[in-house]
Amino acid sequence: MLAAEIVAEIRRLYYAEHWRIGTIASQLGVHPEAIRRAVNREPGTLRPLRPRPRQIAPFVPWLIETLEHYPRLCATVLHRMLRERGFAGGVGQVRRAVGPLRPSRRQAFARLDWLPGEAAQVDWADFGRVTIGRAKRRLSAFLMTLCYSRALYVEFFLDQSLGNFLRGHVHAFEHFTGVTRQVATDNLRSVVLERRGDQIRFHPRYLELAGHYCFEPRPCHVRASYEKGRVERSVRFLRDSFFSARGFTTLAALNESVRRWSAEVAGARRWADDASRTVAEVFADDECQRLLALPQHRLDTSDRCSASSGKTPWVRFDRNDYSIPPGAVGKPLTLIATDTEVRLLDGVAEIAVHPRCFGQRQRVTDPIHSQALLTQKRGAAAGAIDSALRLAVPEMAAFFEAAFPRYRSTALLTAPLTRLLSLYGPEALRAAVSEALARGTPTVASVEYLLEKHRRETQRRPPLPVDLTNRPELAAFHVRPHSLSDYDQLAEPAPEKESAPDEGPAPEKEPTLQEGVDE
Repeated sequence: MLAAEIVAEIRRLYYAEHWRIGTIASQLGVHPEAIRRAVNREPGTLRPLRPRPRQIAPFVPWLIETLEHYPRLCATVLHRMLRERGFAGGVGQVRRAVGPLRPSRRQAFARLDWLPGEAAQVDWADFGRVTIGRAKRRLSAFLMTLCYSRALYVEFFLDQSLGNFLRGHVHAFEHFTGVTRQVATDNLRSVVLERRGDQIRFHPRYLELAGHYCFEPRPCHVRASYEKGRVERSVRFLRDSFFSARGFTTLAALNESVRRWSAEVAGARRWADDASRTVAEVFADDECQRLLALPQHRLDTSDRCSASSGKTPWVRFDRNDYSIPPGAVGKPLTLIATDTEVRLLDGVAEIAVHPRCFGQRQRVTDPIHSQALLTQKRGAAAGAIDSALRLAVPEMAAFFEAAFPRYRSTALLTAPLTRLLSLYGPEALRAAVSEALARGTPTVASVEYLLEKHRRETQRRPPLPVDLTNRPELAAFHVRPHSLSDYDQLAEPAPEKESAPDEGPAPEKEPTLQEGVDE
């Protein structure tokens, strides 16, 4: 069936220009028979087109009823439901039929106008993940847009934590040198803990921020991001104008770049309400002086949490370990973290300060803490490992002091000296250690040589090691040796006491709890 425009052109060429039917057919690409029918048809006698019966026509009432209850139901689901009801057509027919039948979801929006200094809008923008050491961090941009002038503040962080959210507000207020009377946000966890309609339970730390800077928090309604369209548009502007095809080395360099971009590019935009003025000019002339004054002191936005260590002098925070003094191991501590440093408090006393690390499984150690731990462990080792040697040979303390610069390890001294003590005995070892100190050769080899030399001079047999395989608990059992002369006193008879001539027999001694009596 030829269109009305083609029929009119054919009749004009035939009757007005006197073209032949073959010429019209070749020029217009129409079959000659179709041209003859168009030429012979009387004007105004076009046959009405008969609508072709559609396969989906019997199911249209069901589609209308279903879409009234579920207006967002997709065509593929409707096609599956129709197949179960006897429809034999394809999903394309369902899509063409559903389009005109689906209720319109378009809404009409009113243009919102704000007074200078009245409101600001805040949002996070996600820019993927970046690698820092062995950690993958979430790169996010904090944005605050002033509703009247469209002035923009942007700062990048490595996560969307509560502390960074509060820090972004504080830095934005200081950048604008003032505070708006309202701040609109999403219903994120850093702002809203619970919401039922218009009843909102705010996060206590966000309320602390609002009370300190005297602004009214205004979370948008649920699923109504259009209520903060100014900052949503700023997110798109930031992605297209600044971040696309831009590389950076550090977070500080990225923030420095975005600050220059905000001043040179974002501030130089034409103001939407008056193209003859820029955003920077409107902010400086109309809005800056309308902002609320900043408080005298900045709000503390650091992250605070309790922390404690196990058996080692390190505290875990944000996937990294920070050192503490050895004396604070096992104590309940308070950790205060900013975006630049980590502080550890024992009560109100500050015991450690470290630079903030954003890597993963990193150990941040203060050299003072390491030296204190090393000193403490050296003293403990000297008092524990060589306790048997000190009991047997008192001169061993001076020997260790003289030998330590050569060996640099107490274990390298105690193991062979303990073996020599079990082979030669305490008296021989004591003599050998004293002679080695006198000669100025405080080494294990010198002590072993002197012991063997003394054995040969006295013509004693080589010592045999004691096998304690069946009694391993005796290997760690040490007793201070005594002189054998102490035992000789037990064998001597007790001296008899001479009784006085004028005195009678000695009175009986009353028993005590220590002595006891035979009953």
